Amino acid sequence: MITVKKEGVILRTTDLEFENEGVLNPAIIKEGNTVHFFYRAVRKGNISTIGYCKLDGPLKITTRLIAPLLSPEYDYEKHGMEDPRIVKIDGLYYLTYIAFDGKDALGAVATSTDLQHFDKKGIVVPKITYAQFDEFVRSNNDFIKRYRADYNGADTVVMDKDLVFFPRRIDGKLTFLHRIKPDIQIAAVNELTELTPGYWKNYLQDLDEHILLMPKYEHEIDYVGGGCPPVETAHGWLVIYHGVNNVGNGYLYSACAALFDLDDPQKETARLPYALFSPDHDYELAGDVDNVCFPTGTALFDDTLYIYYGAGDDIIACASVSLSALVAELLSFTAPQTMA
Repeated sequence: MITVKKEGVILRTTDLEFENEGVLNPAIIKEGNTVHFFYRAVRKGNISTIGYCKLDGPLKITTRLIAPLLSPEYDYEKHGMEDPRIVKIDGLYYLTYIAFDGKDALGAVATSTDLQHFDKKGIVVPKITYAQFDEFVRSNNDFIKRYRADYNGADTVVMDKDLVFFPRRIDGKLTFLHRIKPDIQIAAVNELTELTPGYWKNYLQDLDEHILLMPKYEHEIDYVGGGCPPVETAHGWLVIYHGVNNVGNGYLYSACAALFDLDDPQKETARLPYALFSPDHDYELAGDVDNVCFPTGTALFDDTLYIYYGAGDDIIACASVSLSALVAELLSFTAPQTMA
């Protein structure tokens, strides 16, 4: 079993109004020895903005803004900008987040060239009702049933969250993960402008062909969701995601790990049959939501991969692991379909 070190709490709430209820689920991007940290800041009333701090090395905070870096501007995000992730592709930063209008939660994108000024592109995932979803996937009744766990009526919008880009184009295309429960899906386009209602209608009609990961093991059996942007290694894309298991008194969120083919990232090559790490410290076991380790970003220093995560849904913590050891451990659980 792989050894993971819990580095402890990195960021807590302050008395500042924009983050007086919680800080969690940060987007992370490393440049040199600097770690840029874009985090979900929650004020009382459950209104989220994006806060910012800067780290020197993986753990030492040197700068922390006293006001949000990004705040809701449009109706589709009027109740909050949640759970950001970030990558840099072809010189452009892609910040993804969940836009919450008070009712519907859907993946959105903002781009930047300098990490200070962002151009909001709006919601890019499908905004459809369950009635439309049923119509699009009508040829597969078993498939519909699997996706009906959160069904709240035909007019309810299907939540599409955990929007996470790969850190480079694959076969020339922008490739990203998103999540309609209970699976993680994958999509690829030449440009964001292709993500039209027509694109998503065609995509959803063949949704079973776009699944990256389904729940498999006990620690992730209820549903899975995207976590950190994939990490490129010589042996494939390392995807650290979250897995959820109903343990009787609520859900338990764990960090999980799998490998995917570099050229065909929909091809799973290995998956840990156990959680990479799970809640076991007080700050993970009790919080705004109990029993939560929700990974959203990584930074690699030499061979040590630092994994930043929301703990208890109200603070930010970090865990670290040897990247080479983690990949070796994963390769010991190579997916059967890839074996000779």
